[in-house]
Amino acid sequence: MRDRVNQIQTNESWQKNLGVLIEHQRLRSFPVMLEAFLSTLCCFDTILLLTYKKSLRPILVHPSDPAEQSDTLRQYINHAYVLDPLFHAIKNTASPGIVRLADIMPDSFKSTEYYQTCYQNFGLVDEINLLIHLDDEVTCAITLGRKASLESISRIELNALQDFHPIISALMRQFWQTQSDEFLQYGRSDGPMKRALRTFASGVLTQREREITDLILRGFSSQAIADHLKISVGTVKVHRKNIHARLNTSTQAEIFTQFINHLSHLE
Repeated sequence: MRDRVNQIQTNESWQKNLGVLIEHQRLRSFPVMLEAFLSTLCCFDTILLLTYKKSLRPILVHPSDPAEQSDTLRQYINHAYVLDPLFHAIKNTASPGIVRLADIMPDSFKSTEYYQTCYQNFGLVDEINLLIHLDDEVTCAITLGRKASLESISRIELNALQDFHPIISALMRQFWQTQSDEFLQYGRSDGPMKRALRTFASGVLTQREREITDLILRGFSSQAIADHLKISVGTVKVHRKNIHARLNTSTQAEIFTQFINHLSHLE
């Protein structure tokens, strides 16, 4: 891995690739050129380019070839994204810049059923996201994934991504201005998702219990839930006990299964 990083540090091909990237900024080929350019700044095993808009589900811009889209990725785009830390960071108007998953995930994220049954299948040890506001409603996330062979991203690589973030952002906005209609026509309403979050166990759980259930599924511990809602840990534990009793569950995995089943019935 160190040899690959050293190769990037001494590689001057970014200048040539940047010129090519600028030439393609308004063409459908831009995402492929962007991947080539980013590879001169940082090592990564996987790359995704997704756009998020409040009225639409995430739209996958790159890779566009279905053969390069895993079942895990499709599961994420179809429904699992509602439990993902990145989605919630964007939903809460995260600032443009470089965001690592490790810095935004809840304290018990890796113990969630979403992590165990979906995210973990990506096989990543580090995830780096370049967040770009394309307009007042749409945010782009360029997600770079690193597997065990690469380990975590180095400070030199992070600095390179941060240095070029303004240029990448400007070019990405030019691409979106000319190509967004092509992608937005495939965007699907997130109506079922909103209804699922709003109506899951609505006849069984109280509003506060549904709020706590959402945080549990996203990976917040009892202490983190207490801090987030400004209530005591004891109160959270009482709510958790009541949630399990009302849903007839004993584990977070069983709640997750009920939530996914509820969502499936709405689609």
